[in-house]
Amino acid sequence: MARVDYFNDPNAPKANSIVPSVTAVALNEAGEVLLIHKTDNDLWALPGGGVDVGESVADAAVRETKEETGFDVEVTGLIGLYTNPAHVMAYDDGEVRQQFSICFTARIVGGGLRTSSESKEVAFVAPSRLDELNIHPSMRMRIDHGLENRAKPYIG
Repeated sequence: MARVDYFNDPNAPKANSIVPSVTAVALNEAGEVLLIHKTDNDLWALPGGGVDVGESVADAAVRETKEETGFDVEVTGLIGLYTNPAHVMAYDDGEVRQQFSICFTARIVGGGLRTSSESKEVAFVAPSRLDELNIHPSMRMRIDHGLENRAKPYIG
């Protein structure tokens, strides 16, 4: 399903849903960030997605990372809560979702790189190369916060 992200856009459609979602910042031994090139909006992003009924947010981060990248991870900490009501995602089925994402740090514990129906590319990217990729500002904020080793989680 295709989607369009609106970020601080006064002409954005009004949200009609909110769905808890998760993302995970996982680094390899070289300090490179695990990213996916998404099929729905053609942007680079952290692995993640919606939380299923009956699932904890940490379990959702583990599941989504495995589904989208092929890697098994263990959640190790909280980077922040990202709840900007001025960031909405419009889907081609009429849903307009307000952002509500919980971002975790994660450690890779197994698996191997592979793509999925949601990720046309999976790569470890050096922080110095992040500016070369098309990354949504909200996602880039999460990546940057994950690389900062913040003392307290971001709440915003």
